[in-house]
Amino acid sequence: MYQPQPDGDLVGEPYYGEGAVYTSPPPRRRRLIVVVASVVALLLGAVAVDRIAAARAESRTAEAFQEGMGTAERPSVHVSGFPVLTQLAEGSLRHVDLTAHDLPADDTTRPLPVTKLTVGLDGLKTSGSADEAHARSVDATAFLSYEDLSHALGVTVSQGDGPNRVDATAGLPVVGDVTVSAAVSAASGNRIAFTDIRAGQGELLPPLKAVLDKALAQLIPLQNVPQGLRLRSVTTTQRGIEARFTGRSVTFRPGSSSA
Repeated sequence: MYQPQPDGDLVGEPYYGEGAVYTSPPPRRRRLIVVVASVVALLLGAVAVDRIAAARAESRTAEAFQEGMGTAERPSVHVSGFPVLTQLAEGSLRHVDLTAHDLPADDTTRPLPVTKLTVGLDGLKTSGSADEAHARSVDATAFLSYEDLSHALGVTVSQGDGPNRVDATAGLPVVGDVTVSAAVSAASGNRIAFTDIRAGQGELLPPLKAVLDKALAQLIPLQNVPQGLRLRSVTTTQRGIEARFTGRSVTFRPGSSSA
């Protein structure tokens, strides 16, 4: 029997009465939904597997670096690029960022500890074990605190007034303190040099002059960095000195710090 449409409905629009049956999407739409859901599931699974592979690569790199540099804590490592599985299959990670803290000194070849070391490694290859890693090229920055630098030199070091200059202060009882200014620069052999020493505050008496001359005449070696890195420049900051290193074909393994 014909059932009239309610008032206000547009002519030609389908009308479903109280006994109407709602049907499921047509077969073509159902197949499309299944395909899309399957693709999404596969992609999510692939991403999860890739992240697991990345986490393992990061852990192995951190372990190798910790063994090589003798840090108390394992450094943080981040592997860039997706997918990582493809990079691992090719035997080389395109780029890895590493951050380590408190690289210790040994008071002989490594008199100055490194407060923080950030390293960018390109073309990182790892061996079958976790005790060695090799990078095609490396760019690194070591942060050296004035507190550690003061301890190594035996005088109080702080940021100077001019660019790439530091103040060095020494004192004697009764005589008081005297401060001189010195330029900081990179020297050969991964060492920091102090040059262009200028008188500052206080009277530069012979005993104090001798103390400061002896302290600033030292070339401070920065040997607790991976072997193969070369010191390119140093920059003074408010809290310490940043030393920039670069290198090509760099390998780190247990005991592989620069010597």
